[in-house]
Amino acid sequence: MLSRLHSVALAGIEALGCEVEVDVASRGFANAAIVGLPDTAVKESLERVRSALRNSGFEWPKYKTVVNLAPADIKKEGPAFDLPIALGMIYAGGEGTPDRAAEYLIAGELALDGRVRPIKGALCMAMLARDQRLTGVILPRDNAPEAAVCDDVQVIGIGTLAEAVGFLDDRLPLEPTCVDINEVFNQASQYDVDFSEVRGQESAKRALTIAAAGAHNLLLIGPPGTGKTMLSKRLPTILPPLTLAESLEATRIHSVSGELPAGTPLLARRPVRSPHHSASGPAMVGGGTVPKAGEVSLAHRGLLFLDEFPEFPRSILETLRQPLEDGVVTIARAHASICFPAEFMLVAAMNPCPCGYFTDPNKPCKCSPLQIDKYLSRISGPLIDRIDIHVEVPPVPFRELRGSRDGSDSATLREQVLRARDIQRQRFGDHSTTLNGRMGTRLLRKHCAIDDAGERLLKQALTELGLSARAHDKILRVARTIADLAAEPRIKPDHLSEAIMYRRLDRQL
Repeated sequence: MLSRLHSVALAGIEALGCEVEVDVASRGFANAAIVGLPDTAVKESLERVRSALRNSGFEWPKYKTVVNLAPADIKKEGPAFDLPIALGMIYAGGEGTPDRAAEYLIAGELALDGRVRPIKGALCMAMLARDQRLTGVILPRDNAPEAAVCDDVQVIGIGTLAEAVGFLDDRLPLEPTCVDINEVFNQASQYDVDFSEVRGQESAKRALTIAAAGAHNLLLIGPPGTGKTMLSKRLPTILPPLTLAESLEATRIHSVSGELPAGTPLLARRPVRSPHHSASGPAMVGGGTVPKAGEVSLAHRGLLFLDEFPEFPRSILETLRQPLEDGVVTIARAHASICFPAEFMLVAAMNPCPCGYFTDPNKPCKCSPLQIDKYLSRISGPLIDRIDIHVEVPPVPFRELRGSRDGSDSATLREQVLRARDIQRQRFGDHSTTLNGRMGTRLLRKHCAIDDAGERLLKQALTELGLSARAHDKILRVARTIADLAAEPRIKPDHLSEAIMYRRLDRQL
């Protein structure tokens, strides 16, 4: 007897439809085989399914059984096929009624006692079921809230194999899982940190506000203990909240990678990734025999914070150039080429020299000029070109450190950022995701016109600092953001002057 069920195979962050066919012969030995390009985890599912069936009160097929995972030219990975294979064996063996099973996309890992364990990629599966116009998905109960954020599809969360059979046989009514998305976003809108906790450093706060307003990449340079990390950790508090579309994009990546926190139906805050400087290339940009998302993709729609920037191997830092430029990472393998989204803000922090005190007025630097040059040369010119804003973070004077007056707080800075973002939304169109930091050449020429005084100032800066053509474009983008923060329709010379100030470290690095 033959049974067919719908399941899913993951390729990168995309969910591909997979049909699970189970055929139980009317004769032959009671052995089973899985075909359709399964990996080791899928092949091992037969033993899990055998125990789960027996411990749930069902029979293992008495005759030869063939499980086919179609299409056969796509690699099948992971334990998510356990549940559809078990259901297929039950129906192909003559137990249960398979009529409703064809209406649902089914996935889940089985424990030996018949419990259903959580899997990766639940949100992607729900989206696939919606696109295929299926009634819904049957998933582990732990994954149900995540999948339920997808509209127009029923999400049935189950705890055991017996529950799945009972629901599909109409003997066990189960209510679809629902999630209040507005409540999730409201709970995530509160932060435990605030910019008012940072004493002094108003110039650095100004630079972070500009970076947040235009989605510009940022490099903080200063001696140890001046607040570089503290400032970076508070940058998310002034960024605009995630839209639902952005949240779904980020959640898909985290779900497929197994990085979605337990009990979290979707990411309601912008993701912040802080990899250690010992991270490998595949960990940073993605890779592996079967390509997986790396830190740059997990930071999609959020922040990638690299502390101790020069301590990262230069070969690792160079891999950031493509995602910084294109917003995607392409990983090519012999059997396939997979693209992962990687549109993030890079925030890096570094000391000015190996000992850290080259720019500290209170502590002498012990490094020789050769050591300083060697330290700074760990970061290539092309990579520095791709960072829009370089800002020095000096030591905080005692009177500011011990003063009773709070500095700029996150609420005030966030209001400035939101106003600037509104101006950009009107400029580029209500439905456009383009921001000043992402403007292409055509938009740059259209929206970044400058007067004669600005032309002379920009020419002088490029000549004296020896800036590249890319740095020229970065200056105009940052100046456009500064003008937006000031609600000015045109870029003025003082806006250009401030933008040029944020590029003056190019010559040193």
